[in-house]
Amino acid sequence: MGANGTKERSELAQSNDRAEGRGGAGSQGEAEAPAPDGAPGGVTPEAVRDTVTGAKDAPAEEKASLPRRLAGLVRRNVVAIVAAVCVLVFLALLEDVVEGDIMRVDTLAYSSIVEGMRSDALTPVMQALSNLATPLALAVMLLLVWVFAPGRQPGLCAALNLVGAFALNQLLKNLVQRPRPDDMLVDASGYSFPSGHSMVAMAFFGLLIWLIWHYDRDRVERWVACPLLCILILGIGFSRVYLGVHYASDVIAGFCASLAWLVLYTRLAAPLLLGPPSAAPAVPEAVARKTPPGREGSKRR
Repeated sequence: MGANGTKERSELAQSNDRAEGRGGAGSQGEAEAPAPDGAPGGVTPEAVRDTVTGAKDAPAEEKASLPRRLAGLVRRNVVAIVAAVCVLVFLALLEDVVEGDIMRVDTLAYSSIVEGMRSDALTPVMQALSNLATPLALAVMLLLVWVFAPGRQPGLCAALNLVGAFALNQLLKNLVQRPRPDDMLVDASGYSFPSGHSMVAMAFFGLLIWLIWHYDRDRVERWVACPLLCILILGIGFSRVYLGVHYASDVIAGFCASLAWLVLYTRLAAPLLLGPPSAAPAVPEAVARKTPPGREGSKRR
């Protein structure tokens, strides 16, 4: 009786073990169901398609982002690019001047400006424009900047800028020693290349443009004053060709040399004298005082 019971219990345990083995194999078979045709085990066709499509689209996305990266690179380095272009143009003009070539830009400017535009009514206007870049006029304007400009030492910054531009101009003039044109309406001494009036006008008024654009908090003033100063710089250069004291290549070279100098000066010297320019215009104090406390809290929310 005891032996038979033990035998029955042993057979029952073996049958249970076999049943569990079949169930485990079944569940394992369900977990490891064969993958559809053409797909690796455990990977669905959708996953395969997404992987292949992504691999094909990646180069296209890289090609599409390349122009954006280049545009961003140009925007971040636009000042350096302008300076490099100015240096290249100056060197090209200098090469022609040293070789003694008559440049087409000079002949076109003479025929269109000197021969085509000179008149008794326009000459006084050109003389007045040209006189804005004389030492006396620049000294008066420099004094006004020194007295009335806000901020830290803007007058000193403008004075050092003028001294540097003038010294560079005299160095270049004495190195090149280009004679002036013959058909002059006013007296002028010294060499012709590059134009001194053009260089100091670009240096002085160009620095004012930089100061206004970076330090003036009034956006309207920036967009009004900066274009007007640009027109004034171009007008002074134009007047030197009109009056016959410079070739057009002298004026262009003066602008390029002074722009390159100005980029260097505003990157190195001006921030040391004036401090870093504000990233964005601040809210005027009067407007801040008029803002009700409740409105301020609602804006924060």
